[in-house]
Amino acid sequence: MRFELVVLLFSASLCAQVSTPLPGPACGPAATNFKVALNKAPGAPAPRDPSKAQVYFIHDAGSRSGSTLGYPTTKLAIDGNWVGANHGDSWFSIAVTPGEHHVCATLQSSIVGHRVELAHFTAEPGKVYYFRTRLVMSGEVELLELTRIDSDEGAYSVSSNPMSVATPKK
Repeated sequence: MRFELVVLLFSASLCAQVSTPLPGPACGPAATNFKVALNKAPGAPAPRDPSKAQVYFIHDAGSRSGSTLGYPTTKLAIDGNWVGANHGDSWFSIAVTPGEHHVCATLQSSIVGHRVELAHFTAEPGKVYYFRTRLVMSGEVELLELTRIDSDEGAYSVSSNPMSVATPKK
């Protein structure tokens, strides 16, 4: 009986150590990381393709001072493919085909714990969609928040923050 109890406790210990959930099918490969540069003068947005929807991903770091030293990068995926990343107060956009899409947001950090947020939406041709991410920290609790936001709030955030240009790290 003691032997079975030891095996059971050892097995439970192993399971507890592997408690970090794997990203869902909306996320890209876990090993993909990005280097992010902020373009403070992005210029005019590219003309939109009327047969596609435009999706903006905005990160609100709450750092109006501009200092994001040590702040984690947030990477975003649609339908299992990483499409970009934000660092600090920034944004980027992509065009998507009409239909249902699944969004994944996660932190690229070895300091802040593993966080994944998921959402889905149905894109219509010619429409614009805004998603905001925020890292909410309170005491010892860190939460990544992914929210679809109003077009007025989204357009304001895009106009008042730099554009993120993310390139995959090798």
